[in-house]
Amino acid sequence: MTDRRTLTRRSFLVGGLATVAGAGAASWWALDRFVVPHVEVSDVSAAEDDAGTSSSAGATATVDDTSATSDAASVQIRTVSTGSGDDTITYHVAEVTLEDPTALRSAFAQDQFGENITQKVSEIAEAHGAVFAVNGDYYGFRDTGIEIRNGVAYRDEGAREGLALYRDGTARVYDETATTAQELVDAGVWNTLSFGPALLSDGAVIDGIDEVEVDTNFGNHSIQGEQPRTAIGVVDSSHLLFVVVDGRDRGYSRGATLPELAEILRDLGAQTAYNLDGGGSSEMWFDGEVVNRPSNGGERATSDILYIGGAS
Repeated sequence: MTDRRTLTRRSFLVGGLATVAGAGAASWWALDRFVVPHVEVSDVSAAEDDAGTSSSAGATATVDDTSATSDAASVQIRTVSTGSGDDTITYHVAEVTLEDPTALRSAFAQDQFGENITQKVSEIAEAHGAVFAVNGDYYGFRDTGIEIRNGVAYRDEGAREGLALYRDGTARVYDETATTAQELVDAGVWNTLSFGPALLSDGAVIDGIDEVEVDTNFGNHSIQGEQPRTAIGVVDSSHLLFVVVDGRDRGYSRGATLPELAEILRDLGAQTAYNLDGGGSSEMWFDGEVVNRPSNGGERATSDILYIGGAS
């Protein structure tokens, strides 16, 4: 007859091994999903060349300390501080006028498309001869969303409220689940961004943005509260605003809530505005320098940027 204590001990060992195996599987899943690079397109520049969407727009840009002009776009940058003491908010505004709407381009980290592929904003910008850049939607953190960049459809997994920027200089917020990437490309969409939420509609702050969550999956944090922010605003056709709010640095800049971010863009004249990835990713880069103070104490690697070309 087998001793009951032996049975108990064996049961414990089997259960323990199952727990360890389960923990290991969960750890590997998390690493594979959020850390290990998954390359889907290994040479984005070649893919865009093949699609006929590559461009040298902006290659004759001239630059001074606060502005850049070219045959395709102009960029003017200023820094604003409001409030005082621990309630100070400091943000950076880039006002962009596009002579050629396709001069606003996107670039991916390492010139590759896929999940968990990252690179510093400055490195991506320099690799593409940019004069101005901001972080994008960090598409590589997720495997959903419609991602069209420089006229090429890279992902077609509608999941949220996106922003579409068209070849004619117009823009609109849209429901990704109600269309397809190909339909958008056929309609003239040049770039899409998949993060959100939308902040302004017809110049008015959208209700409920202080409750929206984006990506509640494993390892992600709330986008609410006082945070560093990046957003794009549309004043009118080919007239854009990029705003980067610094944060997590009391006395210099506490960050902004989503309603505060929307109010900043509204007061700057935007009619439509859309929230991009923020926190440690928030960065504005201009003429070889980081304009803002990233909250990580330095640049955080991200998956993509929006940029205006400079010297080729």
